[in-house]
Amino acid sequence: MDTAQASNGASSAVAERWLDEHGDALYAYALPRVRSPEAAEDLVQETLLAALANHHRFMRDASERTWLISILRHKLVDHLRRAVRQRPLREVQSPETAELFDGRGRWKVRMSAWKGDPHAVLEDTEFRGVLARCLASLPSRIAQLFWLREAEGIGSEQLCQELEISPTNLWTMMHRARLRLRGCLSVNWFESGGK
Repeated sequence: MDTAQASNGASSAVAERWLDEHGDALYAYALPRVRSPEAAEDLVQETLLAALANHHRFMRDASERTWLISILRHKLVDHLRRAVRQRPLREVQSPETAELFDGRGRWKVRMSAWKGDPHAVLEDTEFRGVLARCLASLPSRIAQLFWLREAEGIGSEQLCQELEISPTNLWTMMHRARLRLRGCLSVNWFESGGK
């Protein structure tokens, strides 16, 4: 057996171990963000291939799983970048937002005031379930972008650069996500007697 074959065999064993130990966690991380089992599987595979190609960079400052998830986060951004390029944005004043505002840009129906401590509400298991359903109701690429910005904490400037979109496009998509989430949460939690 030559050196190349031995190296390929070792790489294959490492990839199999990573898949056994971390595959489910990587898939569970990717699936709610891309909403497609096939896309989630592809992203896990791309993550493992990238990790194999760059395993010499793993510094062991963090766990293998943390390192693999950080690679997966980059793959998710690449996935979203492709999705953003494939479908052009509609005008800012879309039918879904036009019905919410009058001719002067004011709310047609005043939104109800939300009471309580937002941090306490976020800790509520029922609320997190409603939030997850509201996120699932968003168009896929807007939900992915919202998740990267708000949950993953990726900065606006970095997202614009990595996704190759303008700040206006980012603002538009985030605005749409927030409007739809606010409407969904108002109806399904705050106005329906959620805690």
